[in-house]
Amino acid sequence: MTRLRPVLAIAGAELRRFLRDRSNIFFVFLMPLMLVVVIGSQFGSNASTGRVSVAGESGPLRQAIVAQLETGQLVVGSGDWDDVVEEVARGRTTVGLRVPEGANAHFAAGEPVDLEILRSSQSAALAAQQVLRAAIDRVSLEQAQVAALVDRGVRADAARPALAAARAQVTTPTVRIEDIDQLAQEFSGMGQFDLGASSMVLLFTFLSSLSGAATLIQARRQGVIRRALAAPVSSGQVLLGQAGGRFIIALFQAAYIAVATALLFGVDWGNRWLTGAVIIVFSAVSAGAAMVLGAVLDNEGAASGVGVGLGLVLAGLGGGMVPLELFSDTLRTVSKVTPHSWAYEAFAQIQRHDAAFVDILPQLGALAAMALVALGAGAWALRRSVARAM
Repeated sequence: MTRLRPVLAIAGAELRRFLRDRSNIFFVFLMPLMLVVVIGSQFGSNASTGRVSVAGESGPLRQAIVAQLETGQLVVGSGDWDDVVEEVARGRTTVGLRVPEGANAHFAAGEPVDLEILRSSQSAALAAQQVLRAAIDRVSLEQAQVAALVDRGVRADAARPALAAARAQVTTPTVRIEDIDQLAQEFSGMGQFDLGASSMVLLFTFLSSLSGAATLIQARRQGVIRRALAAPVSSGQVLLGQAGGRFIIALFQAAYIAVATALLFGVDWGNRWLTGAVIIVFSAVSAGAAMVLGAVLDNEGAASGVGVGLGLVLAGLGGGMVPLELFSDTLRTVSKVTPHSWAYEAFAQIQRHDAAFVDILPQLGALAAMALVALGAGAWALRRSVARAM
């Protein structure tokens, strides 16, 4: 324990220096969650089909249409028609519906009613419009059925209850859909924010760790490492402390995103122990990469630029931005050179297939091997750079 105390002290000091940087308040705490929301709203499997805002004359017709819409995945709102038009123009509403004055009287009399539909330019607008049209058709069909019953001598106030009772006695046909698309099956059952959360863990853990390379360069340039070596500690303890600092930074970022998305968005991470194991070994790889970067470069600005560029490229190639399932076979093979790819596959097995430890053992083994190589190379490069400076 006495030998570990200097290592923990150095690692803790590195984490405090990282958190004192005020720019990290946004990039470490806010930006990952914002991107999870963006990805979830666009690509989440549970995302709604869109939003429909209804305006115009209140009454049975409008209430019937809204009731039909609320049975589906559409979000239904209301307001003045001018406000609805502005919402559609700004992309806040997918489709707007206007019920004109006098529509309820025509509807009750069984006469045609002209409804105004305003569609936005969003990608989901066409699907939302079709859902809206289907809801209007169901309302129209029900009204026609009621009118037919009245014509047959049924009292108007008893027509709708009789129609409802008749529906309850009829077995409605069911449609069974079997999706043979492998890509759809791969993502079936995932929560709206699950995919975005795991991708952001990979992206920001690596980026945050590489940004910590700047503090390592500052420690070298300002003589902090030399003074630490002059203290009654071994060079191995100093190097281990620096590696531990990079590791704690990466682990802090990954754990924060995982916990925050689970609490705020209900992300299902599967087996928490297996997820933790993947996070730990991926953080170790990130720490090793930061060690190499901080030992090779001598300028903090250059290290930040290279770190961001390298982090984005590796994340894009390894599934941190676009799901690996969308890659071609060749690109999927090339992605194996990145730790992100192995971690992505491990998360996919845990979240989507309830994987056991044996199932993700190849991914954990590959990440552990990368971590050993990266940390070893980083320690060697840092020792050489400190030796040259002395």
